[in-house]
Amino acid sequence: MIMSTRTRSILQGLLVAFLWSTSWILVKSFLEDFPPLLLTGMRYFFAALILLPGVIKEKRAIQTLSRKNWLRLGVLGLAFYSITQGSIYAALAYLDATSLSLLLNFTTIFVAVFSVMALQEIPTRKNWFGIGLFLVGVVLYFYPVSDFNGQFLGVILAGIAVAANTISGLLGRVVNRESILPAPAVTGISMGMGSVVLLSVGLAAEPLPHFSLKYVAVLAWLVLVNTAFAFSLWNRTLQHLTAVESSIINNTILVQTAVLAWIFLGEQPSPIEWVGLAFASLGILLANLKPNGKRRERRSVKTDPSNSQ
Repeated sequence: MIMSTRTRSILQGLLVAFLWSTSWILVKSFLEDFPPLLLTGMRYFFAALILLPGVIKEKRAIQTLSRKNWLRLGVLGLAFYSITQGSIYAALAYLDATSLSLLLNFTTIFVAVFSVMALQEIPTRKNWFGIGLFLVGVVLYFYPVSDFNGQFLGVILAGIAVAANTISGLLGRVVNRESILPAPAVTGISMGMGSVVLLSVGLAAEPLPHFSLKYVAVLAWLVLVNTAFAFSLWNRTLQHLTAVESSIINNTILVQTAVLAWIFLGEQPSPIEWVGLAFASLGILLANLKPNGKRRERRSVKTDPSNSQ
């Protein structure tokens, strides 16, 4: 039986979602002995080096970039990699993986709200209903709020990540909509810029860790598989899947992270928390649905705030 291109792309997308879900588990266990900013900076810096050949292929297009476009790529890299990823890794030291994953999905709400003003993209009633459903799920998952005692710093860091992720999501849509560069080149350049800043801050502010064989192996897996390979494969799926299909696949990350954290980290949600996750996941799906139409949308990896793995 010959598999269709669309089916193959869906399976590849699900594989990427699974790999990004495992990142939360690996990083959470890794942070006990490894400074978060250094870990994040090294992961994305080395991944950017791997993506460098793809950037070089677009050197003619890169040479035509205006100062405005370079500024946009720089801000995109700073917001998405330096601030968002650095805040996420730091927050994992204070929050469990499932809670942080859920909080980061607030990006969907803020992108929907600000896209009305910045991009004139009006959400549908179904989108707004999804946002409301997501908020219900969040309340159910975190009730009672007193459970946040001792985790306040983690919540603040998650809030910083959401704010930066929202900025990168909106800016990524502008960059992608204007098609200033192919998606792999946008990813490689912005990742390179952002990772250099983050790695520099990590080297200046954090002590150098002891590089055991275990840590080198985990870092290599994060760089080669969960970042360079996964981002490249995701870009390929975007050539064949609609924005809605990609959003559905991305939304599985929240549930996958909860299941993996339960199995490997002992983070066992209560029944009401599982209900909250279900409501939140459905809400995220509805919030990402596009108006009906035959036009298939292609999205850069940077246009999807969920790709902060």
